[in-house]
Amino acid sequence: INQAFAAYTELTCIDFVVRTNQVNYIEFVSKGGCWSYIGRKGGKQEISIGFGCEWKGVVQHELMHALGFWHEQSRPDRDNFVKILTENIIAGKEHNFNKRNSINSLGSPYDLQSIMHYGGNAFSKNRSPTIVDRTTNQIIKAQKEKFSDEDRVQLNLLYRC
Repeated sequence: INQAFAAYTELTCIDFVVRTNQVNYIEFVSKGGCWSYIGRKGGKQEISIGFGCEWKGVVQHELMHALGFWHEQSRPDRDNFVKILTENIIAGKEHNFNKRNSINSLGSPYDLQSIMHYGGNAFSKNRSPTIVDRTTNQIIKAQKEKFSDEDRVQLNLLYRC
């Protein structure tokens, strides 16, 4: 968590501070998996960093959700870049691949290397790909190590710095 905070401070204009008496704040919990609400909810906002989520890049990803970012493959223009193979998605998990017409990508191009992009086997029920590159028909090889250049651009644009 501290490494993720340090990456925000070093690479963006966003700086997280230790809570004193702030009304709106983040609390890290371990409640089954890695998740966060999208955008500020007001008051205490939980981010779950459960077992297997204890990686800098995963925490950066969940913090980006709290800062207002959806998954990259949820962009309304995603079908120009990737194919979602719904026949391979675990029943009940299809909603994770919904497009969101309300997403404003702030003029950034679609980013296969975004820390917000799912990997090509995300929620696979049969070990077959759920996301492939439309151009190459190859499985998406997402990364959860660090911000992409476009992640940094979008963060700094959204927070006007």
